[in-house]
Amino acid sequence: MTSLAALRPDLPSPVQHIDDERFGRRRVRLVVKRDDLIHPELVGNKWRKLAPNLRAAAGRPVVTFGGAYSNHLRATAAAGRLLGVPTVGVVRGEELADRPLNPSLARCATDGMRLHFVARSVYRHKTDPATLAEILRTAGAEDAYVVPEGGSNSLAVRGCQELGEELRGRADVVALACGTGGTLAGLAAGLTSGQRALGVPVLRGGFLEAEIRTLQQRAFGGPRGDWSLDDRFHFGGYARTTPELDAFAEAFEQRHGLPVERLYVAKMLYGLVTLAEEGAFPQGTTLAAVITGAPFAT
Repeated sequence: MTSLAALRPDLPSPVQHIDDERFGRRRVRLVVKRDDLIHPELVGNKWRKLAPNLRAAAGRPVVTFGGAYSNHLRATAAAGRLLGVPTVGVVRGEELADRPLNPSLARCATDGMRLHFVARSVYRHKTDPATLAEILRTAGAEDAYVVPEGGSNSLAVRGCQELGEELRGRADVVALACGTGGTLAGLAAGLTSGQRALGVPVLRGGFLEAEIRTLQQRAFGGPRGDWSLDDRFHFGGYARTTPELDAFAEAFEQRHGLPVERLYVAKMLYGLVTLAEEGAFPQGTTLAAVITGAPFAT
């Protein structure tokens, strides 16, 4: 197995100032934490969450879970190819097995991931031990190392703690988009007193607060850090966008030369602009936006 060090991640990722009058006129300083530059294929928080799990897998096959447009599945497949590790992706929706693969799943397959489609009703219960055992059996992956959906487990949360540590003294508020909550759980733990983390969920449902508390309990034995969520900017849910969001992201790219990933990063940046215009950040605040992913190039 290839050492993870041989992949040469760019850590700590750089922090750069963004001159944007929507923040400047509120006397808020915006910086971006360029986690999208950590590695060209294991981008952003995917590196931070996958790396400790790949070390734990120690060369065993890796099985993980995701929907048809999962960034996590793509990152795991890429890691498998780069490290010579077999990967199995359990995909939500058995009806997809009879359809042409979308570009995201096609990339997974090209990278050598074996795709196993399961019914949505089964997928919902994938964390139940008996259901998980049956999924692994039918996927022919009973001896594989299991990484949960989104990569969020205790190892991943502790890996993301390093993100917070890299931002100590660099910002008053650190914001990021949230899917399964693992990155926020670790980030908040890594920040120091006087800093707070702000999560922008990209899924509907309001379930994430309890998930993050559970992740911190499992990783650290209890709550860590000062963090909160703002649920207003999911734009209809995961993998959903609107013409307004697309126009915002395109304008941000043109204004600042920063590629904006649409399903996570765009929603977070839109939320931060809205919050700034609402006066949510006191004058003199340094606000760090974590760029957790890059646009998917088909």
